[in-house]
Amino acid sequence: MSDTLSDTLSNTQRNARNDTRSDTLRADLKLIADLIDPGKRVLDVGCGDGALLDYLVTEKQVDGRGLEISQQGVNACVAKGLFVIQGDADNDLSEYPDDSFDYVVLSKTLQAVYRPRDVLLNLLRIGKRAVVTIPNFAQWRVRLSLLRRGRMPVTKELDKTWYNTDNIHFCTILDLFDLIESEGLTVKEFVPHNKMGKKLNMNRTRANWVADQALFLLEK
Repeated sequence: MSDTLSDTLSNTQRNARNDTRSDTLRADLKLIADLIDPGKRVLDVGCGDGALLDYLVTEKQVDGRGLEISQQGVNACVAKGLFVIQGDADNDLSEYPDDSFDYVVLSKTLQAVYRPRDVLLNLLRIGKRAVVTIPNFAQWRVRLSLLRRGRMPVTKELDKTWYNTDNIHFCTILDLFDLIESEGLTVKEFVPHNKMGKKLNMNRTRANWVADQALFLLEK
C-alpha cells in the first residue's frame, strides 16, 4: 500500500471517529464546546462522566482538567484517560490560584450548589472566561404545571421530585442576569436553547418564557 493511500485511509478513519464522538456528545454540551477555542486551558467543574472534557481534549486539543463530586464520575473520567479529581464547587474552587485557566465550565450545576454567588465569582477568579449553563425554572411548561397542579413541577428536564432533587436554588434566566449584572460581570454570549439543544434567537425576556436551558459566556 502506498504512503499516500495509507495516509488517506488514516485520515478517513480519524474523521469517522471524530464524527462519531461529535454525534454522541449531548447537544447542550456541544454548544459549550463550540464556544471554546482550541489549545486553551480548561477546567470543567462538575464534569460528570467526562463526556465534554473528553471531546475538548480530543477534538480541540485543550489542556483539560476536571472537578467532580461523585467517585463514580471520577472513575469514569479516569478510565477515559482524563485528569480529574474529586471535589465540589462550594468548597474546592478556592484552592485554585487566580487566572489558572482560560475557560472554566459549569454545566447545569449552579442551581445545585449551596453558595451560587460565591461559586460564580470563583469561576471568574480562576478563569479568564466562564461558561455557565442553567435549566430555566421559568419556562412556560414549568409555570403551567405549578399553576394547574399546585405542586413543584416534574418535567423531562426537571425529572426529580422536590424531595430528591439536587436542585436547591430554583434559578431563572432573568435571575441569573440579575446576579451577573449586580456583580459587574459581562455577558459575552447568551445562548438560550430548547431541550434538544436547538438555539433560540430571542432576547432574555422572551427566552425566560420559552427556553428550557440557557448558556452564558462570561468575563469579568
